[in-house]
This record gives sequence, structure tokens and C-alpha cells, in this order.
Amino acid sequence: MMTADAEPGSEKMEKGTLRHVVMFKFKDSSSDSDVQSVVDAFRALPKRIPEIADFEYGTNNSPEGLNEGLTHCFLVSFKSEEDREKYLPHPAHKEFVGVLKPHLDKVVVIDYWADK
Repeated sequence: MMTADAEPGSEKMEKGTLRHVVMFKFKDSSSDSDVQSVVDAFRALPKRIPEIADFEYGTNNSPEGLNEGLTHCFLVSFKSEEDREKYLPHPAHKEFVGVLKPHLDKVVVIDYWADK
């Protein structure tokens, strides 16, 4: 939610939850074990990065066939933009990216303030 005087994308946000949605398509050459190592590394981040307020993930099971090869979705939540700013360059996040890169075919990332 934004305050009445806030412009979209501004930092004048009411307290809420900042969502960081990450979706992956893995390389065809990546084994199930390779993919699981990426999932495990991502799942470990909340224990290593205190700015993560909440975390969940899952694999696509939509019957619509509109996922364009994206199979895994991760939702990382933050209490503030400052927390996200600490997360992105955090050494544990960079280490995770190192595990991910050899297996990544495509990624889509969308961040938004949850509006209820």
C-alpha cells in the first residue's frame, strides 16, 4: 500500500510486505540432483540472512501450460526495501547464485508491495 502522497515506485510506503518472486527454468542438461542442490541452497537462505521475513517455494503444477518452461517459484518476503537491499549483495545470496548459475536457463523476477 502507498500513502496518499506517494508515487508508484517511491519509498513512501506504508508498512506492509515486500514480495520478491523468483521463477526458474533449469537447463535440460541439469540433473534432478543438480536442481535439488539449487533448491536446497535457496531454502537455506532464510537461516543465513536475517532480513528475510518469510520464504516459501514450490514447483509448477498449473494445467494451463503457460509457464514457458519455468518450473520452480520462490517467494521471499521482506519488511522493507532496506532489508531487500541488504539481501541482494549478502555473501550468502551471492554464494547461492554461484550454485544456481551453472544450471540456470531462464529466470523471471518480480518484486511488489503486497496490497490486500
